[in-house]
Amino acid sequence: MSEAEESLSLRGGTPYSSLSAAPGKPAPAVVSFNRRELDQILRVYGRMVAEGEWRDYAMDFHKDKAIFSIFRRTSEMPLYRIEKEPKNARRQGAYSVVAAGGMILKRGHELDKVLRIFEKKRHLTLV
Repeated sequence: MSEAEESLSLRGGTPYSSLSAAPGKPAPAVVSFNRRELDQILRVYGRMVAEGEWRDYAMDFHKDKAIFSIFRRTSEMPLYRIEKEPKNARRQGAYSVVAAGGMILKRGHELDKVLRIFEKKRHLTLV
């Protein structure tokens, strides 16, 4: 038994108990990131961790959206949230980057284009 499963069992819970349904009922549908989307997000996250900008992340999966939250320190509010909201796919786009204050910084239909907001602009300067 893993440490996480052990701590859940000590508190009387079971792993993934929030995602399980009552007996005889289908499990609720949950929006999540697929492998390709997580790969793109974690590639940007890893680069920013290496640069010392970010330190922690969290993932939340709800019935209407999936959220990847990015933190500078664990005890703070998230600096950014990368959200996937399929109901907006035909209008503004399913993907968005939201700042700490709730302002949407970038929204689009393709995740890689939305994540470009984190690329640093490197300009050549004359000395």
